[in-house]
Amino acid sequence: MDRYVVFGNPIAHSKSPVLHRLFAEQTGQAMQYDTLLAPLDDFAGCATEFFLQGRGANVTVPFKEDAYRLVDQLTARAQRAGAVNTLSKLADGSLLGDNTDGAGLVRDLTVNAGFSLKGKRILVLGAGGAVRGALEPLLAEGPASVTIANRTVEKAELLAELFSDLGPVAASGFDWLHEPVDLIINATSASLSGKLPPIASSLIEPGKTLCYDMMYGKEPTPFCVWASGHGAGQVMDGLGMLAEQAAEAFYLWRGVRPDTAPALAELRRLLAL
Repeated sequence: MDRYVVFGNPIAHSKSPVLHRLFAEQTGQAMQYDTLLAPLDDFAGCATEFFLQGRGANVTVPFKEDAYRLVDQLTARAQRAGAVNTLSKLADGSLLGDNTDGAGLVRDLTVNAGFSLKGKRILVLGAGGAVRGALEPLLAEGPASVTIANRTVEKAELLAELFSDLGPVAASGFDWLHEPVDLIINATSASLSGKLPPIASSLIEPGKTLCYDMMYGKEPTPFCVWASGHGAGQVMDGLGMLAEQAAEAFYLWRGVRPDTAPALAELRRLLAL
């Protein structure tokens, strides 16, 4: 049976096995998917050993940059992202690295929420790996503008420069912005510590702005609570992005696109327990 894993450290909390088992069941694919705790100092050795038999893998924190360096070839979007979250063993035994995170975000917004990004003013909070992975797919949708806001403006400026050939992207500090936007994506880790990025509530146009947090949890994240409190038109957490990036990886491996709705409902149910 074809074997797949998700590499991480820590990894016990990963929702990937649940998702991929549901997808496999739904699409009638015979495959096995497990977690694999990789040693912090030897991801390459661990991955190389797995791929003697294994067919594919997902990669989570903190190994996405290691995976990027390990592969024999990269997709264009992984090249742009500077990180790899999906590994596939090709027929000749070589490893292909891809990044499905940004595609998962865009699909959650455009398909699941029915929110077109074309001509929209987008504000992205944070300038880390999650943002770098999302910029190419976001810009491909033809927004009016993408502004990257970060505490350290230099980091945002570096990213804006890296992606400036793909569309209208600019950098900003958190407190420079006051005009309303159509979409705010929180890609900072503030939610993990129960905090909020220091941004003005005037960025939300009541009843219209969609606010999206890449984080998720049992309870609504602080960012989602803040957005709802200021009358955002739509508020979403990152669970849909998690399901969609997994579905995109599954599609790359198996050539079948699973329906994410039942898997997402099951994840919500498990989170609430």
